Amino acid sequence: MQKRHVESLSGHIPAYIQVASALRRRIETGEWLPGEKISTLEELEEEFKRARVTVRQAVGLLEKEGLLMRQQGRGTFVAEHVNDKRWLTLETSWDAMIQSIKNNVPRFIDVKEPPAYPRLSPEEGQLAEQYGFLRSLQLRDGMPYAVVSVHIEKSVLEQYRDEFMKHTALTVLDKLRGTIVKKAHQTMTIGTADPEVAQLLGVSLSAPTAECRCVVTSDNDVAIYVGEITYRSDCIRLYMDLLDAEEPRQIQEARARRRAK
Repeated sequence: MQKRHVESLSGHIPAYIQVASALRRRIETGEWLPGEKISTLEELEEEFKRARVTVRQAVGLLEKEGLLMRQQGRGTFVAEHVNDKRWLTLETSWDAMIQSIKNNVPRFIDVKEPPAYPRLSPEEGQLAEQYGFLRSLQLRDGMPYAVVSVHIEKSVLEQYRDEFMKHTALTVLDKLRGTIVKKAHQTMTIGTADPEVAQLLGVSLSAPTAECRCVVTSDNDVAIYVGEITYRSDCIRLYMDLLDAEEPRQIQEARARRRAK
């Protein structure tokens, strides 16, 4: 089998999770095709410079995920039908985004020295006098898929603290549309997992991530919410209907043709 260049496995993430992430990536990119026999445990042990038990745990994890299938006496193969793990669609409208997260329950993370203020560019609004800071994990079926760090204008956080501690912050702010909430926008960039994020999400160090930044402002252009959300890249997708805006024109043209007949 062809020798591979192996990325450095380091940090505080369990070694078997790092190996599993590297193998998962080969399946997702098509380097290992459905039905293809993968490297033996001995070959993986040599390749990753890890103990047999570590490699066995990594392969076992991918078996549980349905990505690999072990056949007695033959070896381990990529599953013929690999489910699309990108179950989370990054929405492009407020209503759709709120609908997608309304049932999420955050698992809060204690931060010893939280930043007092969010970073804010001039076009994103003005800073409030004080902010509260919350950091949490978002989970699905017990597995973390996003790290969320938010600054909320302090008076808003204190007034609705019970709600913010039970629900995702944006679903709480959704109830304030038309009163406190006036504008909102979101941007997305591609990044890589730093040591802390890698440990929280259970991915390898420098694994690709999607980083969303959401800013919500009040009628006096004060940022009452600034959220930084880092997603595992292997669970998300961004869908945009590029022709949706043209549909009315097409309908009008079709009606015009019918009238002309």
